Amino acid sequence: MILILSTDSDPHAQAVLQHLAGLGAAAHLLNLAEFPQKLALSLSYREGRRDFALHSPAGRLPLAEVKAVWWRRPQPFQLHPEITKESYRHFAYNEGHEAFAGLWQSLEVFWINHPTRDEVAARKVYQLQIALEVGLNIPRTLVSNDRQEVQSFINAVGEGQVIYKSFSATEHEWRETRLLKQAELALLDGVRYAPVIFQEYIPAQVDLRITVVGGEMFPAAIYSQQTSYAVDFRMDWANARAEPHVMPDAVAAKLRALMERLGLVYGAIDMRLTPQGEYVFLEINPAGQWLFIEQRTGQPITAALAARLAASEH
Repeated sequence: MILILSTDSDPHAQAVLQHLAGLGAAAHLLNLAEFPQKLALSLSYREGRRDFALHSPAGRLPLAEVKAVWWRRPQPFQLHPEITKESYRHFAYNEGHEAFAGLWQSLEVFWINHPTRDEVAARKVYQLQIALEVGLNIPRTLVSNDRQEVQSFINAVGEGQVIYKSFSATEHEWRETRLLKQAELALLDGVRYAPVIFQEYIPAQVDLRITVVGGEMFPAAIYSQQTSYAVDFRMDWANARAEPHVMPDAVAAKLRALMERLGLVYGAIDMRLTPQGEYVFLEINPAGQWLFIEQRTGQPITAALAARLAASEH
């Protein structure tokens, strides 16, 4: 049994489920948002043995049958509405979190990616540190909520040559990477509210999206400079041309070292290839999207992910 933590509305999870069915591999989609209203958990230790199981209207799922888990996009618990007091809701949520966190650490399965590794690897500051240690080029970077430090960084890099971005994004609060403009300098006092990532702007020959699945690497070149927003290709993806790209062996080796240091099986890496031919690492998303790349390039990323999960089932 392969367990996939996501939702029915996730097209990436559905694509992998379809490939797994074609491989004859048993898989179960688990939506943690159903806990505890529709999903129950029991973790039992008796007479030197353990019995872990999930219970839902569909029946009982013995977790001993699970051989691989894809930590795709686990959702927050949806608590019972009968709990109305905020402190009680916080307590109930934390109790559920502790139970599941202990479960994940106890399962002896193959992970893509293990939740602990996934959480640590998602930290952008840590990513940059490991990228440096494995020999990758990175942009000059400042993460700060100190107005003077930010101004000094801008002065050193040069006005018009600094981008800024956030650590995270949601459907309600999504922020693209932006080039810092002269008119925005008057807003710098706002950094006191929260740290902001400032980086040297890296000119691009092409943007690179390198999707890694185990030992397989799927590099794609995105011609962002041909779109209406050269800073962030996501803003005009409909007009972005993408094609497979051949990575230099030396850069590919450093990316594999990065994956190993971060403890990841899967990762979606963003880089830029400069007009001078330099490969510059920007960030890695341990649960990044890939279908948009696969659809443009034909690279078999979904099949590779499904095959890796299925191979670990036996």
